[in-house]
Amino acid sequence: MTGTGSILGPADRQAVAVARALAMDAVEAAGSGHPGTAMALAPVAHLLYQRHVRHDPADPAWEGRDRFILSCGHASILQYTQLHLTGYGLELEDLRRFRQLDSLTPGHPELGHTAGVEMTTGPLGQGVATAVGMAMALKRDALRLAGAAEAGLPDRTVWVLASDGDLQEGISYEAGALAGRHELDNLVVIWDDNSIQIEGGTDLATREDTGARFAAQGWAVREVGLGTDGDIDTDALDAALTASRAERGRPALIVLKSQIAWPAPHAINTPAAHGAPLGAAEVAATKERLGVAAEPFTVPAEVLAHTRTALTRGAALHRAWDTALTTWATAHPERAAARAHAITAPATADLAEALPEFTPGTPIAPRDASGTVIQALCAAHPALWGGSADLGDSNRTTIKGGGSFLPEDLSGRNIHWGVREHAMAAALNGIAIVGYDAPFAGTFLVFSDYQRPSLRLAALMRLPVIHVWSHDSVALGADGPTHQPVEHLAALRAMPGLTVVRPADATETAAAWLAALGHRGPVGLVLARQGLPVLPTPAPAVREGVARGAYVVADGTDVLLLASGSEVALALTARETLAGQGVSARVVSVPAKEWFLAQEREYRDRVLPPAVRARVVVEAASPFGWHDLLGEAGTTVTIDDFGLSAPAGDALEAKGMTPQAVVTAALASIEAARA
Repeated sequence: MTGTGSILGPADRQAVAVARALAMDAVEAAGSGHPGTAMALAPVAHLLYQRHVRHDPADPAWEGRDRFILSCGHASILQYTQLHLTGYGLELEDLRRFRQLDSLTPGHPELGHTAGVEMTTGPLGQGVATAVGMAMALKRDALRLAGAAEAGLPDRTVWVLASDGDLQEGISYEAGALAGRHELDNLVVIWDDNSIQIEGGTDLATREDTGARFAAQGWAVREVGLGTDGDIDTDALDAALTASRAERGRPALIVLKSQIAWPAPHAINTPAAHGAPLGAAEVAATKERLGVAAEPFTVPAEVLAHTRTALTRGAALHRAWDTALTTWATAHPERAAARAHAITAPATADLAEALPEFTPGTPIAPRDASGTVIQALCAAHPALWGGSADLGDSNRTTIKGGGSFLPEDLSGRNIHWGVREHAMAAALNGIAIVGYDAPFAGTFLVFSDYQRPSLRLAALMRLPVIHVWSHDSVALGADGPTHQPVEHLAALRAMPGLTVVRPADATETAAAWLAALGHRGPVGLVLARQGLPVLPTPAPAVREGVARGAYVVADGTDVLLLASGSEVALALTARETLAGQGVSARVVSVPAKEWFLAQEREYRDRVLPPAVRARVVVEAASPFGWHDLLGEAGTTVTIDDFGLSAPAGDALEAKGMTPQAVVTAALASIEAARA
């Protein structure tokens, strides 16, 4: 009992019925989950995995595949069921262990954990926005494959299944506008317009004509209604999917009507069906309506034989791709070599050779140094590209001579994200997931708050993305407290898997870029706006020190002055004053606390000798998070309050960031260590 129309034959209808039963069974066994959406959308998933998404279950990482993103990640059992039925290696036992410890079927899909899952989803809106980046990356690679279509190489499409919540989240507005501007005709979003949310009908929260919104942003919008039996009209959906894939010059949105928990006799169209088991009685009644076995997790052999034809289809698609790619490479050897060069990351040693050198003593703002480094690295690293949230000049992120990445010039290396920090960060994740490019994006550090959900997912997925965060403290001056980050360093450092690098000078900035490009995981480069003197430490030693997170800049034995960014110079000035008072101070630059704590104990003790208990942390930000390195006798010269509007020097002095404050703190810590 499923599927209006002729596109689904008897074997398909039986497979969809079994998929619905498996969704109910898994949620019942787990005692939690989201059965309603998985039941309603089973025909959608079946059509996608059997007819529309180009994939090879035997090789989930196949280069020629489409990408399928379950943006409504709470309906994860919908995807897990298809991964089992189509032959990705997910077994019935994995479905039985849904949402259990160490299972391959966690509550929300996780990249790298379950074969066939393309990204970690769950926070609503993220899948839609990340898919925009994926589509951009595939567009860019299609340019590298110029002429391949004539050889039979097809375009790769990004398919997204989204819920009401996905499109209510603000990030979807940002992402929709970006996709429309970039004419991403390789992006298809299917919106499950079921009019039900946890608190009741969607009309409690919105009167928006969502389809009109996307049309206004430049999308092609198609609507698919219900069939005569109340289920999804699969003939109309199949036609809409085919037309959407063939769309040119516009991304596509399919507005799909469904009934949550269809065909459960009592749970259908109820908010309760969203996020709780249906209960044994309702499951039994629904299975009877579906005409499937009452026994949980029953998959008839004929159903599995039918759905596993996806393996045969995938193998044929894979062979055709390989043949076409070989034909193209033979006909265009220079293009093939250029593509291989472009998508192969240069060796770290080669990139180190490309880094600019800076003259010791010269005052250079780290954001300016970063801009210089970007130019040098882009010349050596063809896959490095990025942009900013309308702050290219301020962030120094513009690639000179790189052109603008736009539909009319896909070779452009500067992405104009507009003032859309959240979608920018999510799309950056998508570019990294596709894997051909090394992407970066810039904004002011204070606006990293707008990016945190996407940053967190980047950390969960260990994506190699680089965020350039300039204007790093109250030293940005007269723009005032709204633009002056105080708590941001501590908050970002608290995120597992995210590395925050705050370089002290131009040489450290170059070293930070090098380390970030070699790191598996997201990195944020926190850059001062004001000029800072280039320290005399040789560049190779700086590169090693930054890569290890902390290193000795100036030696001493009585007190340790730990600083990052602009405060390293401040600590060095204080060190001279202390020396005049007979106090020997060691200045330690700590650009990346996370990397330092990951070092072996011997190195950490060498940099911060345990016997030296007198310690001062100097940083123009909140002290939160530094106490593990301070010990009982340590103290801080930090800022634990919002900034103020004033010229940079006045703002720093007003907030106590002065050499004398460091001297006073050092002497106090020495006394405390003697007590």
